[in-house]
Amino acid sequence: MIQISTINLKSLIVGCCFFGFSNFAQAQNQGIGNWPTQKPIRLIVVFPAGGSVDQVARILAPALQAELKQNVIVENISGASGVIGTSAMARSDPDGYTFAVVIDTHGVNPSLKDKLPYDTIKDIAPVSLIGTSPYVLVASKASGITSFKQLVELSKSGKQFNYGSIGIGSLGHLAMARLAKAEGFDWVHIPYRGGAPLMQDALGGQVQLAMPSEYFVKQHIDNGGVIPLVITTAKKSAGLPNVPTIAESGYPGFNAPTWWAVLAPGKTPPAIINKMNQAITKTLKTPAVAEKFKAQGIEIVASSPEALHDFIGKQIAFWGKFVIENNIKETP
Repeated sequence: MIQISTINLKSLIVGCCFFGFSNFAQAQNQGIGNWPTQKPIRLIVVFPAGGSVDQVARILAPALQAELKQNVIVENISGASGVIGTSAMARSDPDGYTFAVVIDTHGVNPSLKDKLPYDTIKDIAPVSLIGTSPYVLVASKASGITSFKQLVELSKSGKQFNYGSIGIGSLGHLAMARLAKAEGFDWVHIPYRGGAPLMQDALGGQVQLAMPSEYFVKQHIDNGGVIPLVITTAKKSAGLPNVPTIAESGYPGFNAPTWWAVLAPGKTPPAIINKMNQAITKTLKTPAVAEKFKAQGIEIVASSPEALHDFIGKQIAFWGKFVIENNIKETP
């Protein structure tokens, strides 16, 4: 079984807080040159085609292509909760022609995995936090659960439930594990390899509860295929206005959104990072792009590189501590 030491986590957090990402700690005086006229830009998607990360990239790519006047090619390199694609990006030339789109597992992987092929702090430069979205706790019709209140009451009485997530270390998994830990609920986690198979089993009643992102579940809620119970964000979702938050359902302060971000190799010149950030921000503000993200249940953030740096550091610190303290491990 995989063991992660508390010392290693503390070292990671200290490095993140005090030294920052390499492109912030060691400012480079390189100019932007003729970027991005030399060759097409690769946008690596670290999860398979058809998932939310893929959809985010494929909404963003044509808009960026128009803004930068350069071809933007989406390339899926998936596996190991995003590690394989992130590694491919981190190893690429830091010339501004390779970026990656990642999801919330990026902030959990340093604590969950025994050894990463890259240093999350030193080898990767933040570009922009694209947006956030809630995970939605839903019940299958076969479960007999119709409300979060009912689920809590039955769980407190000792009844066991199982729940599925898109994988070990996803924030959907960790949010449920955190809730179960706090209340002593007997909930059994069933990891899936993505949202599509998770929803298939939830619709078929093979799993009692499921924790997909709004992107995967909204259509099934609208069609009456599953029963929405609560969402994991601190505030309600515009796409699911009648679904309460966990925070307002007896657990004040609870907030565990899923998120998507664009990253670059660590030594990419800051001038290029800033130029790409400006292009992403501009495209996300266009009505056509904004409407597409809204339809996916994603609230646009469009952060600065510095804000994303701080955000990822906090994700690593908070969820890394939870993973280690609760002995959460990968399975083969």
